Amino acid sequence: MLQVTPNGPWGKDVHPNMPLSRDELLTELRACFAAGAEGVHLHVRDAAGVETLLPAVVNETCRDVRAVAAEAGVAIEIGLTTGAWIVPDVAERIAMIREWEGVDCATVNLSEAGFEQVMAAMLEVGVGIDVGLWAPVELDRLLASGVLPSAQRVSIELDPGEPYFLQGSPLDVASQLNDALDAAGSTCPRLTHGMNDWTWPLVEDAFRRGHDTRVGFEDSVLLPDGSRADNNAQLVEAAVALATRLR
Repeated sequence: MLQVTPNGPWGKDVHPNMPLSRDELLTELRACFAAGAEGVHLHVRDAAGVETLLPAVVNETCRDVRAVAAEAGVAIEIGLTTGAWIVPDVAERIAMIREWEGVDCATVNLSEAGFEQVMAAMLEVGVGIDVGLWAPVELDRLLASGVLPSAQRVSIELDPGEPYFLQGSPLDVASQLNDALDAAGSTCPRLTHGMNDWTWPLVEDAFRRGHDTRVGFEDSVLLPDGSRADNNAQLVEAAVALATRLR
């Protein structure tokens, strides 16, 4: 699966065409689905463009995104963030998640306090768990949680910046994590992606491994040649072209 992550937590200071309003989001996604995106990772925004987990907004957004995908003839996976920065109180966040509709899966970051409770609640209401694994230091936490057999996917999300300031080659870090998951006997599907300068090396690594991957303005606004994309669809097109070359 090639997933598009059209905005993340960022604003138009990162890119003037960052899709923040509902109309902007749907316009971007319509082009992304036409370009080959098969899934979307959403940071849902309210009418003011602020990130929200409120069920009323989430559910309406998911319905609209699903309708745009249906128009394009694409059966998509809709994933969301459960980022603690959006709703810091764990109990309040869980109460919102329990009322979501139309969400296939959601990413839960191992770096955030209360991740076990959030994952347990998601299982109860049928929202797939997308484990956000950001660094080798989180491996023990993941394995101790016992969540791998019930997770829908592990997303290996590598960033040379905050919070871990990972060092070395992104391919070496990805190999370390994959080797550890293999050694643990995990057969959970994986999605590999990176941020900024690590984006395209890890997209290629994902394709070579047969993993899912993602591109979009949340991860990087740059194309493989270092030029700035005008929109998310150009990033999807570049990823599709890369996958074709690697076949």
